[in-house]
Amino acid sequence: MSDLSEYKAKSGSFEPVWTIEIQTLEEDTDRILDAVMQVHPLSFGRYQRNASISAVGKETSQPEPNSTTTTHIEGFQAGMTETYPMVELKISIERDPKVLAKVMDAIIYAHHYEEPVIFLREDWASRAAYNPTSTNPNRWWNNGKGMPEKVE
Repeated sequence: MSDLSEYKAKSGSFEPVWTIEIQTLEEDTDRILDAVMQVHPLSFGRYQRNASISAVGKETSQPEPNSTTTTHIEGFQAGMTETYPMVELKISIERDPKVLAKVMDAIIYAHHYEEPVIFLREDWASRAAYNPTSTNPNRWWNNGKGMPEKVE
């Protein structure tokens, strides 16, 4: 990936981050985020506890012999396909191995699987040239529509 450390525009800049994508149950996202918040603020600009949660999809696998599935589900045979609902929970942190270790320990502890599906990517996250009093007509406080309705 390109080095964007020298990139600068009137609109803002980019900073190097790691994006952590976690496949989990929809109802477990708050537990995982709460656990991560104990070790990291999940900041994005001037906001904390920033995350993205996808719509519900499916995950599928075929557990091998001696997996926890074959150990804890009576009658489950190794190699059978299982499919469950899941969402993708995405967070980003600064590229610091010590921070990553704390965040991963929190995620693994809070996750319902013993071997959660987690992807780590090197990304660049935007940082806007922050102006809370901007007169830009597209900003929510100027566009006449205001903020969208909250999900919860």
